[in-house]
Amino acid sequence: MLRRRLRLSAAAGASLLIAASGVVSAAGVAQAERAGAAAEDPVVDVTIDSFTPAAPKPGDQVVLTGRITNTSTATFDNSQAAACIDDKRLSTRAQLAAIATEADEPIAKRNDCVGLNNSDSTSFQEFAQPLAPKASVPFRLVIPWKDWGITGRSGVYTVGVRFRGNTSPSDRVSAGLSRTLMPVVPARPMPRKVNTALVVPLRHRPTLLGGDRFANESLADSMAPNGQLGRLLALGQKQRVTWLVDPAMLEEARTMREGYRITGPDNQTKPGTKSPTVAAWLRAFDANRASNPVVLLPYGDPEVASLLDSGEPLRDLVGQARSATEQFNLGDAHGFRSGLWLENGAATSKNLAAASTGYAGAKADDINLVTSSAWSAGARPDLAKSPVYDVLTPEGPVKSVRTVIADSSLTAGGPDPGTATSPIQVQQRFAAETALLASTGTGDVTVVAVPPRGWDDDGRSTTSLARDLALPWIRPVTIDQAAAAPGAKPALAKAPDTPRSTPGLTNNQLDQIKQLGNAVTTYVSLLADPEQADENLRRSLLRSASSGWRGFPDESQRFATVELTSVNGQVGRVHLVTNPAGERGGHREIKVNLSGSKGTFPLTVANELNESVRVGIVVTSANRSDLRIDPLQTKLIPAGQKATYQINASAEQNGLIRANAQVISAQQLPVGRSQELVIQAAQYGSVGWILVGSAVALLFGTSLVRIYRRIRSERRNPTPEAGTDPLHPAPIDPQDLTADTGTGSGEEQTAGEPNPLDPVTPGRIGPDRAGGAPAGQDADAGTDAESGGKPSDSPQQSLKEGVGTKDG
Repeated sequence: MLRRRLRLSAAAGASLLIAASGVVSAAGVAQAERAGAAAEDPVVDVTIDSFTPAAPKPGDQVVLTGRITNTSTATFDNSQAAACIDDKRLSTRAQLAAIATEADEPIAKRNDCVGLNNSDSTSFQEFAQPLAPKASVPFRLVIPWKDWGITGRSGVYTVGVRFRGNTSPSDRVSAGLSRTLMPVVPARPMPRKVNTALVVPLRHRPTLLGGDRFANESLADSMAPNGQLGRLLALGQKQRVTWLVDPAMLEEARTMREGYRITGPDNQTKPGTKSPTVAAWLRAFDANRASNPVVLLPYGDPEVASLLDSGEPLRDLVGQARSATEQFNLGDAHGFRSGLWLENGAATSKNLAAASTGYAGAKADDINLVTSSAWSAGARPDLAKSPVYDVLTPEGPVKSVRTVIADSSLTAGGPDPGTATSPIQVQQRFAAETALLASTGTGDVTVVAVPPRGWDDDGRSTTSLARDLALPWIRPVTIDQAAAAPGAKPALAKAPDTPRSTPGLTNNQLDQIKQLGNAVTTYVSLLADPEQADENLRRSLLRSASSGWRGFPDESQRFATVELTSVNGQVGRVHLVTNPAGERGGHREIKVNLSGSKGTFPLTVANELNESVRVGIVVTSANRSDLRIDPLQTKLIPAGQKATYQINASAEQNGLIRANAQVISAQQLPVGRSQELVIQAAQYGSVGWILVGSAVALLFGTSLVRIYRRIRSERRNPTPEAGTDPLHPAPIDPQDLTADTGTGSGEEQTAGEPNPLDPVTPGRIGPDRAGGAPAGQDADAGTDAESGGKPSDSPQQSLKEGVGTKDG
C-alpha cells in the first residue's frame, strides 16, 4: 500500500503568517501559533491500491483505486479525491531516476502534481459524509484519456491522487497526496524486446532447534497459500522465473513435513499441526522445478560481509556454507546451480573474491549475483549491453570474478522513497523502466531483476512485479539464459565502490557464533573418526550465521543459546571420573600422593557418548613450577567405556601441589572443564638423602664391627673339645653351676684365661676404661660407665652401651 504523510511544520506556518502581516504583536504571534498548529494537524494518508492498465496507450482510460484514511484530529467536510499529473514527459531512464522526491513544504504549495481541469469528470470523487478522525473511505477514479491533457507521445509521467476538504467553513486545505509512475506506450509494437530474468528469493530465517524441535511455526505459516513463501511459489505457476533458494530452509521444511514439535521460550513443548501445509508446498516446489531452474544460496544464506570482516575462524564459515550447498541433495534429476548473492556495500572486491572461490565443489558455472546499487551512479557498469561482467578483484586469489549484475532500478519503486516498496509502486516502476528500455535502441536487451533483501515480508510486492512479465515487450528468461556470455568474453568492470549501509550481524551475534563454532570444533575433534560426526552440528553452526536473523535479534540469541547448550552437553559426556559431589554440589578435587621424587597415580576418563573417542590428559600445576609430568599418548575409548591413564609425575620439593587435569582431543583441544587435583609430594631432598645414607652406613658398619670383634674374641679362647661346636655348645649340667666360679675341677687354672669347663655366656663389650674387667669376667658382674659404675640394668641396656666402643 502507498502511504504519504505531508505536513506543514509549525515554524513554517508561523513564518508565512508573519510575512503576510509584516508586524509581529503578541496577538499576532498567538494567531500564528494557532494557524501553525492547524496546518500541522490536518493530514490524511492516501493509498493507491491498483493502477490499470499498468502501461496505457494513447486513448486508454485509466482506473485508480485506493483508500483515504484521516490520521489527523480534524474533521473534513465537503471532501474529495482527485487525479493529478505532472505533464513533464520523461523519455530516458536518467530522467526517471532524477524525479524530485517529497518536498518539505505544504501540500497546497506543491505543484509537482496538478489537479485535472475537468471537475465534472469521474476523475473526481466527492464524499457525502464528513471524514472524521481515524475514519477511512475508499475511492475509485476513472480518468478518460483526454483529461490527462498530454500528447500522444510515448514516455513516462508522474501522476497521482490528491485529497482536499474543509476543516472550517472558510478553510479548504489540501491534506493528502500520493504519486506513482504512468508509462505511456505507443499502439504499435516496441522496437525491441526486453529479455527479463526475474530471480525470486525463497528463504526464511532458521527455526529448527534440533531433532524435530522448532522454535515456532513461522516457516509453516509462511508456506501457507496466503503466506510469503506461498505467494512467491505461486508465481512460478503463471510466469517463468528463477528460484533463489536457501537449502537450509528446504531442509527444515522436509523435517517439518515428517512431524515436528514446537518448543517455546519456557521450554514447554507441544505438537506441531501444520505438516500438511508444508508438505503441500514442497510438492508444489518439486513440480515447479521442471520448468523453473533453481539457484541454491550458500547453506543458511550467511551474512557474508560480517563473517569475512570478522576474520578467522568466522570467515571460514562462508566456504563451509558454499561446500554444504554443493553437496546438497535437491531430491531428483533436476539439477541446480550454486549461487552467491551480494548487495550494496557488502559486494566489495575482497568479499566477492573470498566468497566465490576456495571452497570444495566449486564449479565454473556458479552464479555470482550482485545488485547494481552496489556501485555509485557514475561508476555503474552499462547494463544495456549485458548483465554479465568480469569484476576485477585485485585483493583476491583470482584477479576477476564472473558476475551477473541485477538492475536495481527495476525494483526501486517510487517516485517517493517512503512508498518505494508498495506493491503498486513496484509494479509501475518496473513497467516504466522496461518500457523506456524497449522504446529506445535496437536489438534485444537482457536484464536481471531481483527484489532487495527484506523489502517484501508478505510477498505482495514481488507478486506485483511478476505481473509485469506479461507486458507485450517483456520476454521472460531464466538466469541461465541471462548469464550466458554474449559471444565474446565479458567486459571488465571495476568492483563496487559504495560504502556499506545495511547493518549486518551485531557484535553479540558474532560472539555467539564464535562460541558455538568452538564447541562444534571441539566435539568433532574428540571423535575417533571425525568424518562420522553428525552433519547437523556443522549445519546448525551455519544457520546461526544466517542473514535471515536481521530484524530478529531475540530469536537469533535463543537459537544460538539452545544450540550451544546442546553441543556443550555432548562434549561434557567425555570427562574425568571424579569424587562424588560434596554437600555444596559440584565435584570434589582429586587427591593423590607422591611418596618420593617420582610417583605414579591413575586418572580415569569416561566416554558416555554413543561414539568412540580418542582423548588424552594434560596435567598442569596451578601454584608450583617444579611439578613435572611425563607426556601421555591419546587413547581410543569405545562408546560407553572408560580408560585409565597412569600419570608419571615428579616434584623437587615437599608439600601440596594444586594442579589441573584437562582432557584433550587428539588435536590438543580442551574437552570440557578441567578438574582440580591436590597432589601431596612427600619426598627427600639432598640433605635428607645424606642423613638416610649415613644411617644405613652406620647400621651396616656397626654390624661389621661386632662380627669382627666376636671373631677375634673367639680366637683368643681355647679350642673346644673335639666334636663340639663352638657356636653351639652342649648343655651344661645344672649341678656344675653350684661350684665356685673361680675354681676348676681340681686342675690349676691358667691366669687370665677362661675355664673351658665354665658355662659359655655371650660376651658383652664394656666401655673402655682404666682398670677394666679382665677378659672372661662374667658379663653380669661388669659396671656401666654411663651409670656411674653401677651394674647394668638389663642385657639390652648393655648392648646399647657397647655400640661403638673399642675392645671387651
